Amino acid sequence: MSDLVRVAVYTHFARTGHAPAAAELSADTGLEPADVRLALAALHESRDLVVERDEIVMAHPFSSIPLGFSVMGAKTLWWGGCAWDSFAIPHLLDAEPDVLVATRCPACDTPHAWVVGRQAPPAGDQVAHFLTPAARVWDDVVHACANQRLFCSNRCVDTWLDGRQPGYVMDLATLWRLARGWYAGRMEPGYVRREPATAAAYFHEVGLRGPFWGSR
Repeated sequence: MSDLVRVAVYTHFARTGHAPAAAELSADTGLEPADVRLALAALHESRDLVVERDEIVMAHPFSSIPLGFSVMGAKTLWWGGCAWDSFAIPHLLDAEPDVLVATRCPACDTPHAWVVGRQAPPAGDQVAHFLTPAARVWDDVVHACANQRLFCSNRCVDTWLDGRQPGYVMDLATLWRLARGWYAGRMEPGYVRREPATAAAYFHEVGLRGPFWGSR
């Protein structure tokens, strides 16, 4: 039941750019509204969705709330949940060979936009800064995602941090490699989230190593 609802959530997000309401999920799946609510609660508990008061906040890489990124496809506009998720959307959706990802530098408000596709990372000297270590993301996942942002440069990262403890900085090519395969299979029935060990191995494979990523 939960997997049926999960796939329906992702299908709706991909098609419309918006989170489905419980009534829409009931119509799409044939389940009773009470069963849909139970499934959403289970999917939140398993970290497959972020649900608050029966409303879907995030179905990574999709978001129902603005967190600093817009992602425009050929016919659909999504909120990107973070830098990572915004770069992941064209890798997840076969019908979108590339998307336009737009944001502003959190430090100086300079606008930035990239065409992000599946073949190669976009050009640019900008950097991504992730504030929350991978092992702590689900302590407050919305806060963690809201603080995975793209900046003009390391100087802008330092300005924005204003003396706070830095997280992890990566270039656009590394961000693109991180996003490329992370959500593979998430639109399909039977998808299973990575365990910490397999997640750390994936991070290592794309060039992200050290305590921040749970690996050496």
